[in-house]
This record gives sequence, structure tokens and C-alpha cells, in this order.
Amino acid sequence: MNLRAHHVRLTAFVQATESEERVLEAMSTFVPEEIPDEDVLLDVEEARGFFGNTIKVVNVEIKRSRAVRAFLRHLRELLSERDREYLLEHLDEKVDEEGTFYVRFNKQRAYLGEAEVDEGPDVIQVRIKVKAFPMRKEAVVKAIGEWLGNGRSS
Repeated sequence: MNLRAHHVRLTAFVQATESEERVLEAMSTFVPEEIPDEDVLLDVEEARGFFGNTIKVVNVEIKRSRAVRAFLRHLRELLSERDREYLLEHLDEKVDEEGTFYVRFNKQRAYLGEAEVDEGPDVIQVRIKVKAFPMRKEAVVKAIGEWLGNGRSS
């Protein structure tokens, strides 16, 4: 079962003690090489942390249909059986009323090329705006459940 989505956004914070290059490399774990660079929109903004420290907010957006499909195939392959089961168990709280699916991944593991679902503070957040008809949370949850629950081949 393939999941259909309008667009995907990945967000990560670069703390003052971190290398922006390393965070970008961690985020690249989730973007398959087959997606052309022009289909990946990168935006880096500077913000101030609670104690006045500089924090960079890195957003990577994928909007073109073909690129989004490639991203979703790649993401599904990256997910371990354990992480898929965890997401299935918590699916209702990971989807909002607008049909966006939220998943957070450990940033350090991603730097090593691994996708590990994580609820901690040092994460890469992935937001997937899912296409479903009718556009209701229940339909989106069902579509994601089928996508995650299916065997490894899709």
C-alpha cells in the first residue's frame, strides 16, 4: 500500500554547540538520492534560545509529487519493525485534524545514517501532509496504518 501526500517537511534545530553541516547530513538520511536537488527546498533561519544563544532552524521541504513518493518509499524502508509497531500504536496522537502525520527521529542516529523514532528533545521532526479522501483524521490514520502495517514490499 502506497501512502499519498501533498508535501513533506523536515525540521531540525542546530544548537550553538552543533555543526550545521552535521545536522544537514543527518537530515539527508531521510532524503533519497533519487530526488533531484531542485525538488528539495532548504531554508535556514536564525533564532534566539531562551538564554540568548543562537539557534538555527533548518527546514527541508519536498513538494513535487514524484519526489514526495520517493521520500515516502525511502522512509518506509528506513523504519525498523519496532518503530513501525510503535508508530502504529501511537498513530492517533501522531496525526492532527488537518491530516498531517508527525514523526520525530533521533538526530544523532540519523547522522549515522539510521532512522530511529524518538520522542526526545534532540530530534528531526518529519511532517507529512497526507492525501486522503474524505479528508478526515480517521481516513488519514487508516491510510497511514495500512502503509505502515503492510509488509516491506510496496
